[in-house]
Amino acid sequence: MMKKILTTLFLGLAAILAVSAQTRYPKEIYSGAWNAGHVQGITIDRDGYLYFSFTDVIVKTDLQGRLIGTVTGLLGHLGCLDYNEEDGLIYGSLEYKDDVIGQSILKRNQSDLKYSNTFYIAIIDGSKIVRENMDALKDGIVRCVNLPSVVSDYEASVEVGGKTLEHRLGCSGIDGVSFGPAFGKKGGKTYLTVAYGVYGDNDRPDNDYQVLLQFDVRKWGKKYAKPLEVGNMHKDGPAKPKRTCYAFTGNTTWGVQNLEYDPATGYWLLCCYKGKKPQYPNYTLFAVDGSAKPVRQALQGVPYINKGLVVPLAEAGKEKDGIRGWRFKYGSTGIHSLGNGLFYISENSKNADGLQQTTLRLYRWTGDPDQAFIPEP
Repeated sequence: MMKKILTTLFLGLAAILAVSAQTRYPKEIYSGAWNAGHVQGITIDRDGYLYFSFTDVIVKTDLQGRLIGTVTGLLGHLGCLDYNEEDGLIYGSLEYKDDVIGQSILKRNQSDLKYSNTFYIAIIDGSKIVRENMDALKDGIVRCVNLPSVVSDYEASVEVGGKTLEHRLGCSGIDGVSFGPAFGKKGGKTYLTVAYGVYGDNDRPDNDYQVLLQFDVRKWGKKYAKPLEVGNMHKDGPAKPKRTCYAFTGNTTWGVQNLEYDPATGYWLLCCYKGKKPQYPNYTLFAVDGSAKPVRQALQGVPYINKGLVVPLAEAGKEKDGIRGWRFKYGSTGIHSLGNGLFYISENSKNADGLQQTTLRLYRWTGDPDQAFIPEP
């Protein structure tokens, strides 16, 4: 009898929370228009402030879209963002590399700066963003932690099928980031998971996995994090992740653009640009089953790694040739789980003057093979 009463109370509380979430969160939030790169990621802190990464500009608003402040001076590619409940800080992927992306950022900022390949996790103190045009370094808003193992993969050359290929595993750097439990766990200790960017290349067989690194960040603040200083970039950071896992999806264009852990389903959602290899279904949204234990096995098409820890895709979405996923138009420029099946998802565009903008729309997860999300009515 007591179990039945507790179950009823729990269901009632869940319903109240769901209604509360619907009334608290606006159906749409407009970011404003910005002379910057396109929006790369979004997150919300515990005080209800919203943060947008517009590639090299950070924009902070409230949930009504009212501007609180902006941060410039990054001169790099700031990607996916996530809020860490444990320390109240925002974490994002931050790349410095001399490729087409890095060159376009420097050109837009009219900078002749030269920098070495560096991949950081940016740690952003959102509480310090209080006005427009703040400086990432001078105002002490951004500190960085270097990821040398990513640099190693980015700069490596590998032998595959008698050919020498640049960038181990097709690594183009990092992009998606999210906090959640260790792979194979439903809860417990929280880790920062960082996903590789992966170059799209139809002619190589070793770029068909999404590479997912898990880090324990609890000591990063004192041990590694240092102020951002573009042009004099420090190299302090963990030698390697606590764990590296692989999800077989087939090649995607630029890898995981946005990564989001959803506690309601236990899924890690991987939002990607569509791949081009004709042998794969080329979905744009995948879900890794976070509760499934990784299995150490040979990696398809990767002769230079003996075995790796492979995490399975969830038994959801459409299935073709053993790969599951969805064709969903949005998510690659920002997705944030609100709980109770609700998400904010970025619908990015340019305005009439060519400035970058996005509207965050409130969606509900369905998991339906034909429609993973539906707009909240």
